[in-house]
This record gives sequence, C-alpha cells and structure tokens, in this order.
Amino acid sequence: MTNVWIALFRGINVGGNNKLPMKDLTKVMLAAGLTDVKTYIASGNALFDYDLREAALEKLIGDLVETNFGFRPSIFLITLAHLEKLLVENPYRDREHQGKAQHIFFFKAPPEKVDRDLLDSLKADSEAYEINDEVMYLYAPEGIGRSKMVEKIGRAIKVDMTARNLNTVETLRDMAAELEK
Repeated sequence: MTNVWIALFRGINVGGNNKLPMKDLTKVMLAAGLTDVKTYIASGNALFDYDLREAALEKLIGDLVETNFGFRPSIFLITLAHLEKLLVENPYRDREHQGKAQHIFFFKAPPEKVDRDLLDSLKADSEAYEINDEVMYLYAPEGIGRSKMVEKIGRAIKVDMTARNLNTVETLRDMAAELEK
C-alpha cells in the first residue's frame, strides 16, 4: 500500500516572497527519505510517498524548508482519496466554465466564523461560493484577478487557507493517482 500525499504550500513564489525553487525542494525532500517526489508549477505543489502521520509529516517538511530555504511555510497535506471527495462535492463541477473559473480554497482548520454578509456584499453577480468546514468552493467565470470578494476573503474567513484553481486540483489528482499505481 502506498502513502501518497499532496502538499500545497501557501504563499510560495508570489510577490517576490518565500522563494522555493521546485527542483531544489524535490532534492531536499528526496534526501530526507520521501520517495517519488514530483512537483507541479512554481506555486508550491508537491506529491510524494511517505509513511508518516499528517502532523509529523507537516513538521518534517516545514523543518526541511526552514532549514534549507530560510522560512517556514503553511503546508496543507491531502490524500488522493480526500482530494477526490472534495472534487465530487464541488457544487460547480457541472458549470459551463471550469478550469480557471473554479477555485478551491483549502482551510487549515474549520473557520470559527465566516462573515457571509461581507462576502455577499463584495460578490459579483456572476460569482458563486459555498463554504464548509474544509474548503470554500468559488465559481468566478470572470476570473479572480479583479474579484472584490477574493481581494477581501481573509477578512471574511478567519483561517489559514490556500487556493488552487480547478485545473491545478485536477492535475494534482491525476498525478497522485499515477503515483498510487
């Protein structure tokens, strides 16, 4: 049985902060004993096989990044089965616009409070969202670059989170499925 994990790093290689070259990250993770390490795009996505519980694995990877790259990122660890469950539960999966029009915001913990009034006041007419204890699904067919809601999401949802568009999430799912074979 394999123990394939998907690691999503928050705030990597954006805005000139927290530089984490994926090739170097792969080398560091392999040297630490993680196997089948693969990365996907520079925004901080890694897949690997390792037999450790989530909390211990998160600490190990955080320590590796801090020691080798000088900062400690937020890391979101997900199994393939859990990612598949989240994709099935996506309320917008059958919408015409997919790919970059749909995003999943992964929460580190269930948000204690969500200011839905603020989200609703900022939401464009074309946008839709659903929130549960694990994620926020966002449908934004006009993109998130100009979204007033996305711009202020940290004020409305007080929790550590990271987002990926549907194209990225589906690619990570497919890569993890290949590793599990």
